Amino acid sequence: MPTLTRWFLRAAIVNLVAGLALGLVLALPMGADLSPGWRMVYVHLLVMGWATQMIFGVAYWMFPRRVPLDLTAFDTIGWTCFATMNAGLLLRAIAEPILAVRASPPAAAGLLLAALLQFVSVVAFVFQAWPRVSAR
Repeated sequence: MPTLTRWFLRAAIVNLVAGLALGLVLALPMGADLSPGWRMVYVHLLVMGWATQMIFGVAYWMFPRRVPLDLTAFDTIGWTCFATMNAGLLLRAIAEPILAVRASPPAAAGLLLAALLQFVSVVAFVFQAWPRVSAR
């Protein structure tokens, strides 16, 4: 299993645990007092953090490579995908609850940057995976 796949899968598992823990807190009576922004963090942890990273990691591992020995370019793009996805998730987890409580230009900029980072991550994945999806 490639190193990048292990990192994607471990990050996915961490996000699953964090998302389910946050969901549990939100379901408790004290969760009603939390900012509505935490619900979006919960959704992003499960959808982007867990499901999407699990898909990206397994796809990186399982999609056939055209040139099995030359992984340098694919690894660079894959690590960019991993880094931007997790940076975007972390930034969203910080900015979303702040922005839900009060209008804050830095939090709004952080949320925009988080969305941009996640978009870059998806584009990097597509760029890395597209050539690997072909007829034999």
